[in-house]
Amino acid sequence: MRGTDPDPEPCRATARALDLGPVQIVELTCPPSLVPRTPAMIRQTDPELCSVVFPRRGALVVAQAGREALLGERDLAFYDSSRPFSLRTAGPGTVTLVRTHVPRTLLPLSARHTDRLLGTRLPGQEGMGALLTHFLGDLAADGTPRTTADVDRLSTVTLDLLAATLAHHLDTGPRLPEESRRRTLLLSIEAFVRDQLSDPDLSPRDIAAAHHISVSYLHRLFRSRDTTVTELIRRRRLERARRALADPRLRDTPVNRIAADCGFREHSAFTRAFNAAYGMPPRDWRHQALRAPRG
Repeated sequence: MRGTDPDPEPCRATARALDLGPVQIVELTCPPSLVPRTPAMIRQTDPELCSVVFPRRGALVVAQAGREALLGERDLAFYDSSRPFSLRTAGPGTVTLVRTHVPRTLLPLSARHTDRLLGTRLPGQEGMGALLTHFLGDLAADGTPRTTADVDRLSTVTLDLLAATLAHHLDTGPRLPEESRRRTLLLSIEAFVRDQLSDPDLSPRDIAAAHHISVSYLHRLFRSRDTTVTELIRRRRLERARRALADPRLRDTPVNRIAADCGFREHSAFTRAFNAAYGMPPRDWRHQALRAPRG
């Protein structure tokens, strides 16, 4: 690939890369530019990579296989290093995009199927697309050091989400390996729970219905993780409450209001659960977290 900038002034761009074994995620910020991959470049070297890309700010045009996709924020496009393509970013101002690429041999979908998606716009603001763009965007922005085991797990999750998103748009879900579909379903369930935490009536039945599975299958999924759906909901609510209590912007928000916003119907039940999880009442946690450091 080679980037060109129509502006005669010096070009400045920033790239942040995250290597997850065979998977690489890059966040790129640059001025409006054109990035082509020509037949000559392909003949020179071809790593046989499949990629997805989406803009976080600005617009992006992806052209491949005789098709052209105009992407707005969080829209996705899929492209293949073995065929000519071009990426064109458009402002105003700088554009930020996130791209991940994986070896084609690791995708559990044949090129015969995925080629139908080249140069097309895939929605990334809802459903599987949203799960993938949020996951990749969060990873690209997070500079936390990771262990080898963490890298292996994140690589597997990225491959699962990418394959599941492509399969969803190809209507080839049953062709995915069972383990990949199960892990992707669990990620989707966790994202749904996170979005619905403020609902005090959130239940396993609601979660199962939203994912078109039975309640008994939902419980079996979580038994494989040595936990329960109810425990996941409770833990995520407590984590959200703990973050809110430590947020200086919410310093004047009453504790009982924070508890209600996190889905706790009774303040006394919230206090008991918080104390059991973190070893102190929520008011004491807030005082400790917001206490000004001594000079």
